Amino acid sequence: MRVLLINPPYRAVTSKLGVGEQVPLGLLSIGGPVSDAGHEAKLIDAEARHMKIGAIVSEAVAWKPDVILTGHSGSTPAHLTAMRMSRALKDALGQVPIIYGGVHPTYHAEDILREEPQIDILVRGEGEATIVNLLNAIDTKKDLASIGGIAVRKDGQPLLTSTSPPIADLDEFRVGWELIEDWNLYQCWGLGRSALVQLSRGCPHLCSYCGQRGFWTKQRYRTPERLADEIAWLHKEHGVKFVDLADENPTTSKKKFLRFLEALISHDLDVKLFATLRADDIVRDADILHLYKKAGFECFLMGMETTDAKTQALIRKGSTVAKDREAVRLLRSHGIISMMGHVVGFEEETDKDYWNALRQILFYDPDLINAMYVTPHRWTPFYAEIAKRGVIQPDLSKWDYRHQVLSTPHIPAWRVFLWVKVTEMAVSLRPRALMRIILHEDRSIRRALRWCFWRSGLVWLDEILDFLFRDCRLKHPVPLKDLRGDPEPEKEYILSRSGTKSVRNQNAA
Repeated sequence: MRVLLINPPYRAVTSKLGVGEQVPLGLLSIGGPVSDAGHEAKLIDAEARHMKIGAIVSEAVAWKPDVILTGHSGSTPAHLTAMRMSRALKDALGQVPIIYGGVHPTYHAEDILREEPQIDILVRGEGEATIVNLLNAIDTKKDLASIGGIAVRKDGQPLLTSTSPPIADLDEFRVGWELIEDWNLYQCWGLGRSALVQLSRGCPHLCSYCGQRGFWTKQRYRTPERLADEIAWLHKEHGVKFVDLADENPTTSKKKFLRFLEALISHDLDVKLFATLRADDIVRDADILHLYKKAGFECFLMGMETTDAKTQALIRKGSTVAKDREAVRLLRSHGIISMMGHVVGFEEETDKDYWNALRQILFYDPDLINAMYVTPHRWTPFYAEIAKRGVIQPDLSKWDYRHQVLSTPHIPAWRVFLWVKVTEMAVSLRPRALMRIILHEDRSIRRALRWCFWRSGLVWLDEILDFLFRDCRLKHPVPLKDLRGDPEPEKEYILSRSGTKSVRNQNAA
C-alpha cells in the first residue's frame, strides 16, 4: 500500500521565532514500522515547509496514496489545523481512508468521530504496532473492530476497540529517518541541523497536571547504547549537530542514563544535547554531572512549575524549593545551562502571589526561564480537580501553554499577562544574567546564552503583540466542566483586548 504521512501546517511561536523547527518524531516513529512491513511510505512535513492546505492537497493528489496518516506533536493546539487539512484532503481524495493519531485524538476519539466525518479511523495510544495491524486489516478488508488500539464508526456510532498493551521492547521498532527529504529544514538551537529522539517513554511520577503517565501507562527504556549509536549515525550521515531528548523524564533510572552518557562519550561527538528533567534528579546525580557535560549536554529544562511549597504539594510534584535551587547551583558549577520551567495558574493567584513568585525565581538564579500557563487537558487529574474553574480561552489552537486558558477572578487577564512578561524580563535582564551572556568563560555556553537571549526576546515581543492585537478571550468565563467540542475561531461572541467583537461557535459552552 502507498501510505502518506502528513505533518499538519501548525506552527507555534516557539517554532517560528524560538528554538526552531523539530523533526516530526511521532510520524517518523510510525513511518519506520510502516516501511518495514512492506508498504511504500512518504512524508509531507507541511509544518517545516510552511505549506498552505491547497499545496498539501495538490501534492497528496499527485502521489495517489492508498491511506493517509496524520498527527502532530502539539496535539491539542494543532487539532483545528489538522481538521481543516483533513477536510480538504477528503474532498479531493474521496474514499482514501484518513487515520488520525496522537494524544488529543486518543482521549477525544468519540467526539472527533461524531464531529469530523472526514476522519475514518483514530489510533489510540502508541501507534507503532497498531498501525501495522491496522494497515494489514485495511489491505485484506478485515473487520476493523477486531484491531486493538483504534476507534472507528460502527453503524454510524463511534466504537472504541480494546486497548493495546504498551510496547514491551522499544528497540523492536525503528524511526523512519529515511523519510526526511531535506534535513536543512530542521534547524534548532542555532547550531544547524537537529534531531529529536527518545531514550524512554513514560514517567513514574504523579504530577496532577501531566497526562504522560496515563498515555504511556508505564516507563520503558530503549537500550541506551543503541540510542547513542543512532545519534552518532545521525551526526555522521546527516550532519546533525543538536539533539533534543523528547522523554518526559529520561533520568528516572540513574543506571540506564549513566550507560547512555558513557556510550555518548565513547563516540566523542561534536553534538550538543538538550533534555527536560526533574530538579531532584540533578541533585541525586551530583556525583556524575561531569559526565553529563562530557557527553554533550548543554542545557536542561527543569520542570519546577511553581516556587510555592503549598502548590507543589497540591499538584503532587514531589520536589522541594531547596532541591530546586540546589539543582540550579549544581548545573552552573558544571558548566550546564539551567532553564527553569515556571507555570502560572495552578490556583487563583493574586498580585501578591505573583510578586512572591518573582522574588523566589530571582533567588533560584536560573540562566533562562520558560514561563507558561497551566492548561487543563481533559486527560489529566488536574482537569477533574478544577472542573468549576472558568475558561476564558476556548479556542484549542491557543491551548499551547503560551496563552492563558483559565480565568483568574482576583485579577484581570491583562494583569496576569503583565506579571508573566515582567517576570521573564526581570530574569533575563538582571545584571548577573547579562554578565554571563557577555563574559561567560565557556565559549559554547556564552554562544548559547546569547542565542537564547535573542530568540526568547523575539518570542517575548511577539507574544505582547499577540495579546494586544490577535488573541481573543471570552468576556464571560465558561465553567471548564461545561466546555465541550472544538470551538472554531469565527464563532461565538467574545471580547478582545482591543474591544472589537467577533463571533465564535456557541457550542463551545
